[in-house]
Amino acid sequence: MLPAVVDYLSIAAGLAADIEAGRLRPGDRLPPQREFAASRGIAASTAARVYAELGRRGLVGGEVGRGTFVRAGRPAERHREQSLAPGESLVNLAYNFPILPDQHAALAASTARVLRPESMAAAQLPAGPAGSAAVRELAAAFAGKAGWRPGADDVMFTGSGKQAIAAAVAALVPPGGRLGVEAITYPLAQRIAARLGVHLVPIPVDEAGLVPDGIRAAHRRAALHAIYLQPTLHNPLGMTMPPARRAEIGALLAALGICAIEDAVYAFLRDEPAPLTAHAPGGTIYIDSLSKRVAPGLTVGFAVVPPALAEPVAAAIGSGGWTASGFALAAAACWMADGTARALTERKRADAAARQELAAARLAGLTVRADPASYHCWLELPGQWRADTFVAAAARMGIALTPAAAFAVSPGQAPNAVRIALASPSLPALAAALGSIAGLARSAPEDAFAG
Repeated sequence: MLPAVVDYLSIAAGLAADIEAGRLRPGDRLPPQREFAASRGIAASTAARVYAELGRRGLVGGEVGRGTFVRAGRPAERHREQSLAPGESLVNLAYNFPILPDQHAALAASTARVLRPESMAAAQLPAGPAGSAAVRELAAAFAGKAGWRPGADDVMFTGSGKQAIAAAVAALVPPGGRLGVEAITYPLAQRIAARLGVHLVPIPVDEAGLVPDGIRAAHRRAALHAIYLQPTLHNPLGMTMPPARRAEIGALLAALGICAIEDAVYAFLRDEPAPLTAHAPGGTIYIDSLSKRVAPGLTVGFAVVPPALAEPVAAAIGSGGWTASGFALAAAACWMADGTARALTERKRADAAARQELAAARLAGLTVRADPASYHCWLELPGQWRADTFVAAAARMGIALTPAAAFAVSPGQAPNAVRIALASPSLPALAAALGSIAGLARSAPEDAFAG
């Protein structure tokens, strides 16, 4: 067996070298697998493993009915595109880091109270999922919106919103179980499910969000243990589910006995509508965090958990090692108690609105889906472009974007679109990058890669 393994890896390495050297260029179509196998004198199964290895490395992408295409040029460029952080040279429109230029001063002043000896004594102690009664009260008041306010006793804490999602999935869905999700969804939710051995079931969406008949059909095929959804400012599609659809889905989930995980991490950018959990309070775990409200490096996750689900969620938080630290909870309590976190929320709402206005102006004439309150938008590409090739061309211009394939649950079923994250660059850098994207979208791929 070993020679066969070495053979497919060596062939994949040769193709990777051709891509790095530019002998295979972004957008080039690889031969069908059977044709490739015949040309190399290898088995069709070996050719399939070669293509799978190239896909695993992010070098190629498959499109149903069209074939397999080279995604990008040099691996170094791709690595930078996929692992950007603030301060790197590329204009980062791939990830959202909404950090206001001067917010550190307000956070430092607020956090100073934690550094007092009497406060540090408590902050040094480990914190359980429930934290303290005082911080639960603060979090319950802070998370409430549109007439909905969670009970303080229902609040649990994790190190981040991502960990809260992982704990909710672990508590509701057994290994091998089925988790319904929007067909286009947050990539980290996909990775969490994979690590927990959970099978994702894509459910269609329309302009109002998750389609109720899609939930029914998926549940009829085989029982769903839970659904994960983003009703407010969906990432990446930007849509917000109207109240009527929320009420319909809440009633449907109660009738079917299905629990929901409501990801509300971006919901702070809108006052309305009331969350899904207001329509299905007994069966919805509501997830929020400080990652976008405050900063990704200074975050705490919140989970509002119905009493019937409290024990399994608390157990999942503890066993997963997802409990928030005592110091993080103490700092978060300061930011919530003195109004620092709420003031940042209001300023970020204004910031997101300004960035959306800029995007609307610079991308005028293109097909863009966006909410005026959101920190991202969804660009549907003109017919001459494929998403992977467009992302590669943008990277050559110093702009990082995310192709729709990163959000698609079913491989090969991604729309021909890219997500543009608006939060990270300065406004001048964002304006210039959006202008470049608009020009690129109106050009031809062969022009973008000429020279």
